[in-house]
Amino acid sequence: MVSEPTEGYLVPLVSHPQMSDRGMDEGSIEERLLLSSKAAAEEEKVVDLKGRIYEESKKIWRIATPGVISRVSSFGTIVITQSFIGHISAVDLAAYALVQTLSVRFVNGILIGMSSATETLCGQAYGAKQYHMMGIYLQRSWIIDLITLVILLPVFIFGRQIFILLGQDEGIAKSAGYISVWFIPFVISLIFSLTVQMYLQAQQKNIIIAWLSALQFGIHILCSWLFVYVFEFGLSGAMAALCISSWFLVFGEFIYIFGGWCPHTWKGFTLAALKDLWPVVKISVSSGLMICLELWYYAILVLLAGYMNNAEVAISAFSICLNINAWIVMIILGIMGAACVRVANELGSGNAKAVKFSIKVLMGSSVSLGLFFWILCLVFSKNIGYLFTNEEEVVQTISDLSVLLAFTVLLGSIYPVLSGVAVGSGLQTKVAVINLICFYVIGLPLGIVLGYVFNLSVQGIWLGLTGGVLTQTFSLSTLIWRTNWDQEVSKTSTRLGKWYLESSDNDKQISGDA
Repeated sequence: MVSEPTEGYLVPLVSHPQMSDRGMDEGSIEERLLLSSKAAAEEEKVVDLKGRIYEESKKIWRIATPGVISRVSSFGTIVITQSFIGHISAVDLAAYALVQTLSVRFVNGILIGMSSATETLCGQAYGAKQYHMMGIYLQRSWIIDLITLVILLPVFIFGRQIFILLGQDEGIAKSAGYISVWFIPFVISLIFSLTVQMYLQAQQKNIIIAWLSALQFGIHILCSWLFVYVFEFGLSGAMAALCISSWFLVFGEFIYIFGGWCPHTWKGFTLAALKDLWPVVKISVSSGLMICLELWYYAILVLLAGYMNNAEVAISAFSICLNINAWIVMIILGIMGAACVRVANELGSGNAKAVKFSIKVLMGSSVSLGLFFWILCLVFSKNIGYLFTNEEEVVQTISDLSVLLAFTVLLGSIYPVLSGVAVGSGLQTKVAVINLICFYVIGLPLGIVLGYVFNLSVQGIWLGLTGGVLTQTFSLSTLIWRTNWDQEVSKTSTRLGKWYLESSDNDKQISGDA
């Protein structure tokens, strides 16, 4: 209604009904149009977000899937060997568990850590289109890792004496010394297989690793069955099968690289690999400390299990649970590898926003997998042990650890991916400090107190393990959340520019082909 002034009074004037209806219709149309445009905008944002997540997921799983297959297959050879040895002798099973979780983890922790510098540098070089530098970084890692392994070989050569000094049972130590020598060719093969996988993964050519690793796994099972059951070579046959299958993977990788399938990133052997070794050594040492502090933590816990009553049962059960956890973590490590590549590539290309978005998608994928395996561990808790041994005491101890194992698996879906982000961005030193505090100041003392003081035995040690992993996960989450990615882009650009060497080829001409 509208009012008009008449003789000092306000007289209401009613609009024409048709005019009123038309005004209301026009208003409601405008409102509907406004609402529909807002809804369309919101829907467009949702669709755009879904599209971005889908595209990022494709990039992640294109890298992660071959990595998952290769890591599960490669580590699977170690688990399969343990299974064959477990059906040969209880003493040999305990000895293999000691060597694999102490000696091999000790040396591999250093080698894997040193090699992860290759992952950082190759990933960032690929993102910056410095393709020829990737082959140089690969050769530098071979030089550094081989020198490192030569220094570490006494760990395997004097295996028996070392385990006796550590107070292990004489029979277990004797068998462990024999198994240690068999592990030398296996560890040498790891230097090449690890670094080549990181090199190929950075350029998204790691599908060949997946095929080779799957073949390696099949060959390993066949050789193990032939050597142990058909030819009855026993322990020697099981270890020989492990060495043969591991070197099959290495020769396959060499054929792929040297055969011309990486023309832009592999220019042949060059003396340029001998330049700027010290900066690579420094970043390798940081990476080594980061990985070592984590792997050694698990190794020390196995050593503690060896001092308990009925050491054979404690060592076997604890190491089997660790290997089950590690085998599942191998799947998550495929996503960790994708995290390294995606973060390194985007930092190399100077895109900080893409780094942050990729981290969110990576974490969503890994946590979903973690929940799936958490459920599996709880459902099949009472039967897992029979895959590795017929010893009822060992099987029962594994069953007692199953709930703790399940939660460790769940946490294991988070912290490896965060570590991968750290490796891709070159934050290894900070992660090394976090691992030192969480594992050795918190987790290890907690495990000792619960296991020995409160007499919780193996469960107490594993509770300490879980406490260390939990604090590590929280600390890594805080580190990644507070990282200024714009500053990391600047640091990456400076690093790549400082170590850049001119190539005889023009990288710009091949940038569209790589």
